Amino acid sequence: MNHSIYSADRSTHLKIVVVALVAGIAVAGFGITAARTGSDEGLTQTARVIKAGKPVVITSSNASLVR
Repeated sequence: MNHSIYSADRSTHLKIVVVALVAGIAVAGFGITAARTGSDEGLTQTARVIKAGKPVVITSSNASLVR
């Protein structure tokens, strides 16, 4: 039995890729389900509409303008 990944045959490489893919899907699935299990009862949002008022023109100011 050879324990080197470099000299492994094609089927061994395929097995490693399949195991890594299944593990990645399992971790991603666990993360998605863990994020969705929280209750959404207190998180409802209402849309508030803010309307613009009349334009304001400032004719004089004592503040200095620095650019």
